[in-house]
Amino acid sequence: MAEVCPLHNLEKILLATDGSEFSSGAVKEAINLAGKCSSRITAIAVVEANEEYASEAPQLVEKAEAEAVESLASVKEQAVAAGAECDTAVHTGDSPYRIIVDEAKRNGSELIIMGRRGRTGIARVAMGSVTARVIGNAPCDVLVVPRAGADDYQKILVATDGSPHGEAAAAEAIKMAKKTDGSIIALSVARSDAKIPEAEQSVLKVKQMAEAESIACETLTVTGKNYVEIVEKAKEKDASLIVVGCHGRTGLGRLLMGSVTERVIGHAPCAVLVTLVS
Repeated sequence: MAEVCPLHNLEKILLATDGSEFSSGAVKEAINLAGKCSSRITAIAVVEANEEYASEAPQLVEKAEAEAVESLASVKEQAVAAGAECDTAVHTGDSPYRIIVDEAKRNGSELIIMGRRGRTGIARVAMGSVTARVIGNAPCDVLVVPRAGADDYQKILVATDGSPHGEAAAAEAIKMAKKTDGSIIALSVARSDAKIPEAEQSVLKVKQMAEAESIACETLTVTGKNYVEIVEKAKEKDASLIVVGCHGRTGLGRLLMGSVTERVIGHAPCAVLVTLVS
């Protein structure tokens, strides 16, 4: 089958990288999607340093900035070799997540791609907390890619609880499956056996949405901890992507540390796409 763009309206991708092995999968997938979707990449690195640190240890900041420039030059070289357009920028500041979010807004990015965590030290850009805060404040969807990279998006697990953000995740998963000739696994996790009927209704709705688009959809309802079951079922079913929803632009935009979404990202065996709900 010819390569197709799995996402719609993907003209601009923002890639956040720190040059470490933790970002390698994100770099590969940004270039992969740019090629398939004819997208332009803006690759950025954030050197984390406040004014006090910068004044006390300017040589360390300069060294980190130089390393970031070198790393981004490599990313651009890889992108150009793959036929993708790529701009680069190094930023220095004490709030990496805000810099990433602001850059996405300024560029009108439709997707942010980043690793699930980053290296420690002054040049870190994608620590778990940064990734979580980017997701909670992003103006667009966020694709979090493990070091191993992303797969072909042929088998997409969507986690739903029947809420608007669950339905938005399902709608995005179905669009992707339709483009890639893939299939959907709709999963709803109940807190107790008494909540199973609600979970069954949630996955039934996703199944109806999928079948209306002629997409095959398997439904699963289980009891347990949300993030544990989502991760385990993704492994069991060999899912190539997990899609979850996140509130945004509603006053609930903050993704709290310890949330289900963050824990899924931290333990998932595959890439995770977090869809924004306005």
